[in-house]
Amino acid sequence: MATRRLIAVVVLVPLLAALALWAFAWPAARTAPRDLPLGVAGPATATAQLEQQFARHEGAFEIHRYADEAAARSAIENRDVYGAVVVTPEGPELLTASAASPVVAQLLRQAVTEQATARGSEVKTVDVVATPASDPRGAALSSSVLPLALAGLVAGAVVTLLGLRGFRAVAALTVAAALVGVVAAALAHSWLGALTGNWWAEAGTLGLATLAVSAAVAGLAALVGPAGIGAVAFLVMFLGNPFSGAASAPQLLPEPVGAVGQWLPPGASATLLRSVSFFDGAAATGPALTLTWWAVLGLGAVLLGNALKERSKTTASASDSAEPALTPVG
Repeated sequence: MATRRLIAVVVLVPLLAALALWAFAWPAARTAPRDLPLGVAGPATATAQLEQQFARHEGAFEIHRYADEAAARSAIENRDVYGAVVVTPEGPELLTASAASPVVAQLLRQAVTEQATARGSEVKTVDVVATPASDPRGAALSSSVLPLALAGLVAGAVVTLLGLRGFRAVAALTVAAALVGVVAAALAHSWLGALTGNWWAEAGTLGLATLAVSAAVAGLAALVGPAGIGAVAFLVMFLGNPFSGAASAPQLLPEPVGAVGQWLPPGASATLLRSVSFFDGAAATGPALTLTWWAVLGLGAVLLGNALKERSKTTASASDSAEPALTPVG
C-alpha cells in the first residue's frame, strides 16, 4: 500500500505541474489577435485601402464598417468593437477603449501607427473609454478574478464540510456571496478607485461571480461527495482562470480557449465587471446569464442532493421496519 501511494505521488505531481504549465503558459505564449472586432469609418473609397491592409493579417481582425466617427464611437461604447480607425481629411484617427482591454488598445496603436508611418502620415489617438487614472493598466480588475474564484471555492467547501444541507446551505452560500460582493466593491471602487460604474451593480457582479463558484462546489459535492470540491476547483483554477482573458482579451487567446473561458465563471465575471463598471452595462447580458446559470444549477444541485439523501434515509428506515419480527417457538 505504501509503495502504491509513493508511486501515485511521484506520477501525479509532475502530471499536475505539466497541466498547470500548459493551462497558464500556453495561452500567454500564444497571445495574438484572432477575429478581433475592429471598426473602420469614413467613405468607402477612403477606407478600402485601409481594409486591405488589415486583411493582410489573415484571421487577425474582424472588420466592422461605419459611416462616420460618431457611429464608430457608439459601437465602441456598446462593446461591439475594441477600437476603430476613422479616415479624416487630416489623416487617420484611431479610437481605442483601454477600459475594454489595455493590451488590445496598445496592440491597435502599434498596428495602426506602423501602417501610417509606412505611408508617411501621423495618427491621432483618442481613448474613447479610458481606464481610471488610479488604475491605468487595468491591473486591479484583472487581478480580481483569482480572489473571487478562491472566495467561491472556500465558501462552497466550508458549507460542505460543516454539513450544511438544503435551504440552510443555500442561505449560507447566498449571504456569503453577497457579503463578498459588498466588501470587494468597497475595496475596488471606494478605496482603490479601480472601478467607476454603479457601485451596487459592481457589488452585485462581484457577489454573483462568487456565488457561481461556491454554488457549483457545494452542489456537486452534495451529489457526488467531497470529490466534487476537487473537481470544481480543478475546473475553475486550472481552466477558468488562465482561460478567462481578464489580463488581455478573449480574442487574443488561442482558439477555442477564448470561447471556453467565457463559459466559465472567471471569464464571465471579468467580462461582466468591465461592462457594468466602464460601459454602463453594455454587452452584459451574455456573461450575466452565464454566471446566473452556474449559480442556479449549483443551488439546485444542493437542494437535489439533500432531497436524495433524505429519500435514501426514509427508504432505509422503511425497509428496516418492514422486516418481520422473530417470534419464539411455543
